[in-house]
Amino acid sequence: MYTLSSQQPVPIYPFERDEVTGSKLFTLLRSEGELTYEENLLIPHRKAYYLLVFVKHNRGRHWVDMKSYDRKDNTLYFSTPNQVLVKEAPTPFWGTRLTFTKEFLALQQNAALRELPLILNPYNGHELLLTEADGTFVEEMLAKLEDEYSRPGEWQHRMLSAYLTVLLTHLSRLYTEQFTGEELSADQQLLRTFQARIEECYRELHEVSAYAAQLHISAGHLSEVVKAKSGKPAIKHVHERLVLEARRRLFYTQHSLKEIAFDLGFSDASYFNRFFKRETGATPAEYRATIRKMYQ
Repeated sequence: MYTLSSQQPVPIYPFERDEVTGSKLFTLLRSEGELTYEENLLIPHRKAYYLLVFVKHNRGRHWVDMKSYDRKDNTLYFSTPNQVLVKEAPTPFWGTRLTFTKEFLALQQNAALRELPLILNPYNGHELLLTEADGTFVEEMLAKLEDEYSRPGEWQHRMLSAYLTVLLTHLSRLYTEQFTGEELSADQQLLRTFQARIEECYRELHEVSAYAAQLHISAGHLSEVVKAKSGKPAIKHVHERLVLEARRRLFYTQHSLKEIAFDLGFSDASYFNRFFKRETGATPAEYRATIRKMYQ
């Protein structure tokens, strides 16, 4: 698997405007066995948009963060902008690829979509296994989206939003069943919102009190709810997100420990070294050597 050199940051690929419709917020592409060779997908990268890929038939392997996935038929793969992705090789693909931006979700008619579990992705998931009935439903909704996508006009955005709301709501129900097995209560929603804020601010904010201030609640109440619903202290969620990002950089890049530490908001590289060892049981250098050896 390709890794980035010490001089290469993890690239962030921007959203590309659809050449047919000119849309800058939403694209949909169906594939019937095409083999598209995109060299830039064979290096570790992030996407500056949300990606949903319904795989009707495909073989091959790709990575999301430090986990590999052997692609399966009748499965939905999804990613959010912060995840690190890399494909091992191009392979023929039958299915549908749907992308949309944060700006699309910011439109008034789409505002509620931002709070759906699939969009918040608190478990850093990527793969949804579908039953035959679920696969049929997803295909039907994608067909409706595709039909509307090819009909630009005054009502297009509203229709796309309506169909996408149904699709993402259905997938979010499957997400909660697969990853948590429970419906979201008010306290569970607070936990998800806290996790979403961590996703946005973990480089700058390392204290629970800073997140509580953003959510307009006391640090004590936030800590109590987070501990009750997740079984872990609130500060542990912050630390786990920092460790996840550190592991991504240690695995996919050759960046120095000092560069990684400063990019994650640590003013002292030696403190970052102690923090990482405390959280993982290994120093950053030890972790990098071990993980690279495992996948050579």
